[in-house]
Amino acid sequence: MLNEGKKRKTVLIIDDSPINIEHLAQVLKGDYQIKVANSGASGLEASRSQHPDLILLDIVMPEMDGYQVCRALKEDDSTRNIPVIFITTKSDIEDETRGLALGAVDYITKPFRAPIVKARVKTHIKLKHNSDLLEKLALIDGLTGLPNRRRFEQILKREWGRARRAQESLSVIMLDIDHFKEFNDHYGHLAGDRCLNRVAQALPGPLKRPADAVFRYGGEEFIAVLPDTDYGYALKLAEQMRAAVGKLHIPHQYNNAENPYISVSLGVTSVIPNSRITPRELVKQADRMLYVAKKGGRNCVRGQMLDDTATTSRHAGEA
Repeated sequence: MLNEGKKRKTVLIIDDSPINIEHLAQVLKGDYQIKVANSGASGLEASRSQHPDLILLDIVMPEMDGYQVCRALKEDDSTRNIPVIFITTKSDIEDETRGLALGAVDYITKPFRAPIVKARVKTHIKLKHNSDLLEKLALIDGLTGLPNRRRFEQILKREWGRARRAQESLSVIMLDIDHFKEFNDHYGHLAGDRCLNRVAQALPGPLKRPADAVFRYGGEEFIAVLPDTDYGYALKLAEQMRAAVGKLHIPHQYNNAENPYISVSLGVTSVIPNSRITPRELVKQADRMLYVAKKGGRNCVRGQMLDDTATTSRHAGEA
């Protein structure tokens, strides 16, 4: 995260006047990477594809004016958080109020002075960076460093939408550490924290694709989201995750006498999303399968397709 603050920030200038673009670029190019667009439509396209850190937006443009561009930016999830500074000849209070009401963070009138432009751009770039940093910290579990439950819900919603549009399988693995309360009671909470950390580091190992992710769901529970993953492959990944935790050989004398080490139980479910099923039902099904795994002796995998009636399971140690 610290490295992100050292990256050269990008400023997108949206203006139909080549002279204005050149002037602004000259003022800012020493401190920022400059991108330009000479119309509202091309500015929107550049904003979505290049994700600039800040936009300098002219109001008076043909076909699509700055107000329309700003409104479109704020209505799009991918561009909503990019700060927009209007640069315009309009100086009436009504114009400024309208721009700020649409979501702009500042308003600079022409003819502008270079020091003012540089100072305001610097201020809003810094505010954006700090806001992004706080947002990222809010999505990370402080103990394990894994994404937290809030982030899981964001990712599940996003991947559910993608899978529904593409009619692809989406799988979820829910798991927790067996007899973790007894572990905490016997070894102490510091040992419990170290155990959670080691398990958290081991779980993502079998997941090789960038879109696959593991989250700390709460307490000793974790959950994995596997986009474009069918049921059979999700079972295999769950078994690999179970084995990865077993290889840690963390002593746990209150676990199964035949396996006096930390182990996990896992519930797997998969679905091709449709309008009759919700993401919440996918998670509930995985939780039910986790319960079946616990009742089945722990240290094992149980699973079921969300739209099946018969449970298909895979026990610990099966190929």
